[in-house]
Amino acid sequence: MDTLTVVRNRILALCGKYDITINRLATLSALPPSSIKNILYGKSQNPKLLTIKMICDGLGITLGEFFNTPEFDALEQEIK
Repeated sequence: MDTLTVVRNRILALCGKYDITINRLATLSALPPSSIKNILYGKSQNPKLLTIKMICDGLGITLGEFFNTPEFDALEQEIK
């Protein structure tokens, strides 16, 4: 699995955990819905850390909590 897929899956999992829609997440995160949808639908191939931080802020979690999953831990190095 690649990094972008893991980020997408994490956002979707968090929306499920908090029982919110993508549009609600965008509102909570002070982001346009298109920013989140571009990540989810693959249009954004390299989401900015600031965007992910804003998503975390909207959900009331830390960046550490966002990235603290077995899927992120299992990612292979991008540069070999």
